[in-house]
Amino acid sequence: MTKKFGIALVIIVLLLAIGVWQRHRILIPLATTGEQIMRSEQANLPADGKPFGEDSYFYIVQLDERTFAIAEPYAWPRNVNYLIAGTDRALLLDAGVGFYDIRPVVKQLTDLPVTFIPSHLHYDHTGQGDYERIALVDLPHLRERATGDAFTPNWGEHLGVAEGLEPATWNIDEWIKPGSEIELGERRLTLLFTPGHTDNSISLLDNANNIMFTGDYMSAGSISAYYPGASMGDYLQSARKILRASAGNPDIEFRGAHAGEDGQLPIKSREDFAVLRDQLIRIKDGELKSTGSYPRIYAIKEDVVMQAEPRWLQDWSPTYPDDED
Repeated sequence: MTKKFGIALVIIVLLLAIGVWQRHRILIPLATTGEQIMRSEQANLPADGKPFGEDSYFYIVQLDERTFAIAEPYAWPRNVNYLIAGTDRALLLDAGVGFYDIRPVVKQLTDLPVTFIPSHLHYDHTGQGDYERIALVDLPHLRERATGDAFTPNWGEHLGVAEGLEPATWNIDEWIKPGSEIELGERRLTLLFTPGHTDNSISLLDNANNIMFTGDYMSAGSISAYYPGASMGDYLQSARKILRASAGNPDIEFRGAHAGEDGQLPIKSREDFAVLRDQLIRIKDGELKSTGSYPRIYAIKEDVVMQAEPRWLQDWSPTYPDDED
């Protein structure tokens, strides 16, 4: 009897260990429908937005003469993609969920050659499209998987398998190293590696125009730090990096990649990022309490919560510990 009990206990421990190890593969499909995301017929529309594209699916908000927010209020993630133009060329930061093709919309907004660059590789930012030019952050753990310039996101980077979407293989035209400047013609952006939400997340800093595009690092309302590749250590390192990079511009606006439930475009301040940094330190030190089961919910500030793994699963080691730029 004792021997049988011991064997059963070993089996239970092994199953629990496998469950923890494979938790993302188990939990993510359970949280989704398994079908490709479709348009919702109900949406809160962004202020000052103009309907655009097939079935008026996209809403365009012009932020300045050469910058457009391309919102998807009818998609459940409420994505906000950005067209950032100079005089010589333009960047498309993110391309949405792909239920409607963003490329015809972009062509109506600019005649310039356009390069697509994802803020990170989740399926709701890559648009499932075939783009004329593609740029990607040049990170060792991405480059080592490329075949020449051909790159395919893995399942944990893409996550589309839960929605019936397979990642595309891209031919990368530009590998851009973190800290590099991107010249658009009379407009210059700095690419910052800002992991946390994923280990491939980037932000684009436009100091001259008082704006930083931060992807899913911090958008409106909810910060997610429990997907594959997420890291609390990366989140803290990136908060410090963003605050350093914007130190000379106290009034800079931070534009994220998802609108809030009210449909309005996400916008944050340096103060918001300072609060996030300080609260992350409190989480690390065990001072900030959480609620819920999985994910755990931390109240970062009145209008922002962080979804994270339980403390015993939290990773506080940055992907690149020496990365300060």
